[in-house]
Amino acid sequence: MIGHGLMGASLVLTADVAEGRAHCDQAIALYSAAEHRQLGARFGQDVRVSNLSYRSLALWVLGYPDAALADMNRAISDARGTGQAATLMFALGHAPLTPLIEWNYVSAATVIEEVIALSDETGALLWNVAGKLNRGWLFALTNKAHDAVHLITTALAAWRSTGASLFVPWHLSCLAKAYSELGDFDDAWRCISEAVTAIEATKETWYEAEVNRIAGEITLLSPGSEAAQAEAYFERALAIARQQQAKSWELRASMSLARLWRDQGKVSEARELLAPVYGWFTEGFETRDLKEAKALLEELA
Repeated sequence: MIGHGLMGASLVLTADVAEGRAHCDQAIALYSAAEHRQLGARFGQDVRVSNLSYRSLALWVLGYPDAALADMNRAISDARGTGQAATLMFALGHAPLTPLIEWNYVSAATVIEEVIALSDETGALLWNVAGKLNRGWLFALTNKAHDAVHLITTALAAWRSTGASLFVPWHLSCLAKAYSELGDFDDAWRCISEAVTAIEATKETWYEAEVNRIAGEITLLSPGSEAAQAEAYFERALAIARQQQAKSWELRASMSLARLWRDQGKVSEARELLAPVYGWFTEGFETRDLKEAKALLEELA
């Protein structure tokens, strides 16, 4: 069970997401509360909760947002049932990944504030910083770029001071987005460069497609931007997403490229790119990405 769990988390983060999900499935299937719950004190968190958390991320990346949210909610519920503060902070610390990526602000804010409050009570520095990093991401998504830059910069320094490197590419790309919205493109590109370097150093590639897509969006906002460079970033994001079977990233990259092509008058090409990706999905039609994809396809019709 422990072995499958470690393989699951490692493979999800290094972008063999489908195989990682399979290992999470195995760990969850082998779990017995009566036999294994006490292991939470040994490993820092309950094994079932940790595998539900990573499977939630895997399911979202693979294109199953409803199943991802179900796993997220189950992880939090199970964590409360353990009576272990460390397990609950693990679940709450990882839970915002799915709603933040889905841009479900209310759901994300609820778990972010709970983990910050609980970590304040227990003196758990790592989870306190994790909560503040996620709060910064929420600020970036809700047009509070100044607040996002200040909070993420401070929290990221504290995160690294613990020795942690996990999720750094994600947080750096978020910081880059906030800087670009403030018109600070030098710092935006510095953060993108640091994110790419971190991916190369740690092989944490699950967010690599999004780093490239965000770089493309920043290119379009930059003074004297060239559409060809933005297109190259979007094409790279697409290629990475397809190689990883990451349908949610593929949808997002397809939308970015389709919008660029639409603005260039290549409407039919844009629709031919986006339609099959959108058509692949079987759930999650109330999520922001799929709503936006549907609206864009209708515009391109």
